[in-house]
Amino acid sequence: MIIKIQPSVISGSLYAPASKSSMQRACAAALLKEGETIINNPGISNDDLAALSVIQNLGAIVKHSEDDLIISSNGVQPISKEINCGESGLGLRMFAPIAALSTSEIILNGTGSLLQRPMDFFDEIFPLLNINVQSNDGKLPVIIKGPLRPANITIEGSLSSQFLTGLVMAYAKACTEPVTIFVKNLKSKPYIDLTLKVIEDFGWDVSHFNYEEFYFKPAEKHNSSITYTVEGDWSGAAFLLVAGAIAGEIVVEGLDVNSTQADKAIIVALENAGANISYTNNQFTVSAIDLTAFNFEANDCPDLFPPLVALASYCKGISKIKGVGRLMHKESNRSASLQQEFKKMGVEINLDGDEMFITGNGNIQGAEVESHHDHRIAMACAVAALKATGETTINNAEAVNKSYPEFYDHLQKLNATLQKL
Repeated sequence: MIIKIQPSVISGSLYAPASKSSMQRACAAALLKEGETIINNPGISNDDLAALSVIQNLGAIVKHSEDDLIISSNGVQPISKEINCGESGLGLRMFAPIAALSTSEIILNGTGSLLQRPMDFFDEIFPLLNINVQSNDGKLPVIIKGPLRPANITIEGSLSSQFLTGLVMAYAKACTEPVTIFVKNLKSKPYIDLTLKVIEDFGWDVSHFNYEEFYFKPAEKHNSSITYTVEGDWSGAAFLLVAGAIAGEIVVEGLDVNSTQADKAIIVALENAGANISYTNNQFTVSAIDLTAFNFEANDCPDLFPPLVALASYCKGISKIKGVGRLMHKESNRSASLQQEFKKMGVEINLDGDEMFITGNGNIQGAEVESHHDHRIAMACAVAALKATGETTINNAEAVNKSYPEFYDHLQKLNATLQKL
């Protein structure tokens, strides 16, 4: 798909999309919890659909009921030898330990950029948990055979918190005696908070000390029905809020200010940039105003880099964002992708170690840009295009389907002048 965007003044109101972070965790918990789960506000992104496919291949029954999903499960009982997580890094890292709860041999696979992302932690950790593992030099496909037996282990948390999410869920389900996971250098702590909140909502109790020691005790079996509502997505909404800050006045509903989602930190970044933003009656209102350069720590919320680069492009001065090291193993090498595409739009981005410096002058040029098959790069370019000089063309724009398939439709509802080809 090709998207062409003209400079636009946006206005109107929208509900935030469903959070794929919340949705995917809910799918995993519904599989592990024996009985029936009703999921309200289910997501429809490619990652969400991949998670539903995975849990069905691992034995769950999924039925659609109007705007809800009904998931019935008797635990992990695979009906397929292979599970494919699409391009979802969270899906693969989370479902791998969960799939290993069975005694069946399972092939873990994916598509696109996920085939090139490192999976060495499977080779390192799984043998300690009674799991046989065969990988492709640390890449997919990976073959595993359990059953996983919870044990006291130490893992490295600096690359991603997603593998820990899967281990925490699997341990909560499977432990038969007290056991501890020790974690070093954990990044993205808010994502672990989200995992722990979902686990709590589904009836398990996991405690931790300073995110360095996670404690598990045998849990009672729960067979009662549970209803879980998927949160609004701060990751996707970040692009909408930035769009309002640079190109008009909009209202975004459906976001929980008390959410554990890491990307709600976009509000702090917008405030640091002097954005005109307010929150009343469960609605965020944001409108365009002159913006100033800002500093932001993104180690715990690296997915904010793309919308923050779009924001910084319209801020006077040099903005600094820290946490570049978290960007290499995403759908693309995001630091390089952002540099390359925003340079086409007249924005200078420099890297110094773990820091990114964006020189903003507000003079963004329309250009032909590439998504790099990365949903967040496509959305960042689209937002920056709203106040650019001249038309912007985004190639491979369908990348947004990974997390926010309604994104371009939502921009049009906000009166953006946009054409799909």
